[in-house]
Amino acid sequence: MTTRLLINGRARDVDVEPHRTLLEVLRDTLGIFDAKEGCNEGVCGACTVLLDGRPVSSCLVLAVATRGKPITTVRGLERDGDLHPLQDAFLRHGAVQCGFCTPGMLLTAYAFVEAHPHPDRAAIREALEGNLCRCTGYTKIVDAVEDYARNRCG
Repeated sequence: MTTRLLINGRARDVDVEPHRTLLEVLRDTLGIFDAKEGCNEGVCGACTVLLDGRPVSSCLVLAVATRGKPITTVRGLERDGDLHPLQDAFLRHGAVQCGFCTPGMLLTAYAFVEAHPHPDRAAIREALEGNLCRCTGYTKIVDAVEDYARNRCG
């Protein structure tokens, strides 16, 4: 079946089998590798994308269920070829190491700060609980999100 996906502001008409997940369609059909394939059980957060502005595990969402809804991958954060301020904060704070978890962390953090403009460290940690990282120990990630929220929201 053909379905129209709205990915990072761009409409894409895609032939999709009804049982295929959004992650499969993004990676295997469209060649969009921003969402990483991790556990395929919705536990690790590596495949996180924003669907209608909310973080979702794309490995658990059927692609046909996203028809007409805006999907944002980490590339959708950049503006005019520049990094988003949250991406810049991750770099400044050393919150990016191997990079596997980074897209999911960024998107989850972005959505969280949009909904909670003045979070404390405990709230940031709680918001990121569904995103696993094996490299950073989370402190640098929380530092980056806290810095972004402070500088973004005053």
